[in-house]
Amino acid sequence: MVNGQVILKTGRDKNVRAHHPWVFSGAVQHVKGKPQSGETVEVRAANGDLLGLGAWSPASQIQVRLWTFADARIDRDFFVERIRQALAYRQQLGIPQRNSGYRLLNAESDGLPGVVVDVFGDWLVMQALTAGAEYWKHTIAAALLEVMPAQGVYERSDVDVRKKEGLETTVGSLKGAMPPAQIDIEEENRHYRVDVLHGHKTGFYLDQRDNRSVLQHHAADKTVLNCFSYTGGFAIAALQGGAEQAINIDASQPALDIAAQTAALNGFVPERMENICGDVFKLLRDYRNEGRQFDIVVLDPPKFAENRNQLEKAARGYKDINLLGFKLLKPGGLLFTFSCSGLMESSLFQKIVADAAVDAGCDARILRKLDQATDHPTRLAFPEGYYLKGLVCQK
Repeated sequence: MVNGQVILKTGRDKNVRAHHPWVFSGAVQHVKGKPQSGETVEVRAANGDLLGLGAWSPASQIQVRLWTFADARIDRDFFVERIRQALAYRQQLGIPQRNSGYRLLNAESDGLPGVVVDVFGDWLVMQALTAGAEYWKHTIAAALLEVMPAQGVYERSDVDVRKKEGLETTVGSLKGAMPPAQIDIEEENRHYRVDVLHGHKTGFYLDQRDNRSVLQHHAADKTVLNCFSYTGGFAIAALQGGAEQAINIDASQPALDIAAQTAALNGFVPERMENICGDVFKLLRDYRNEGRQFDIVVLDPPKFAENRNQLEKAARGYKDINLLGFKLLKPGGLLFTFSCSGLMESSLFQKIVADAAVDAGCDARILRKLDQATDHPTRLAFPEGYYLKGLVCQK
């Protein structure tokens, strides 16, 4: 059911006609009707052309997020079809066949703005990040169980971005059985333990799957320092690849406890993995001062820039940790360095890492560029969906 019309200003329809799914408040001329938060509205150009249907979000600067660029009916059947399309894409890539943990719905890039769904074994973990996702989340949960052979859908909408939509954070079972506190998944030939109830995001960083496989390929007989390790995903991949030893550093002891459990799950003896709870920046400086060096250093920090005003500070943070990372590498060693800040452009990130290498006194080279796993696609018309960028640099 359509509950209103959003009429765009003259000349402000170009992006929508190019299938970008966001309508900002500054592009809106006026609104017909009285749509409530999350309800479906028509988006029309100033000349009356129908541009699509989307979810109304009066509290956000992004006032409409489009579900479709055609005339359609937004209902349970619509969501069932979008979920089937998303699953078919991942099956075509062979992802569900090789992994019991993967991303099923990647929001705008799967045609469902604000809807994120990750598969962890027999359970689905969902984030409803926008007004439209919140409005339809129970319908989407039912549609998910119609398409997927899962035991239940659990919600992890405990993220600050919801506040921009005028929404409170929330967690809990949406439909079906309640998941256990921890779920064991298989990723390629690795096993991971996931805390779906209290872990970061939906419980695990599935977007680094392909990059963990790259690290595994380079890890034989190496010593690996895994910084901002969370539950040790890269360390497990390194040990699976034959690394001599891996050290995880993270500020969360509960995350490191799961890392230790995951090591045991994979059959690794405790001596091969050391878990250190502490401040990464301080510990890296301590290691530098002690003259310690490693064959591989992994830098996978949290998002440093939430908005453009924080970009300059973020750049300094990336420069700092990458400078330390290069200092801690043995000659010929590899630096796996990442930024998950969507606002940090790839070219700027590369420049920051290059400057860090120069200041560290080494002439490093790029062996490979990395990005988010293929179950986290980026729709061409929605470049904002590309956020994870990484470099493998050799000292």
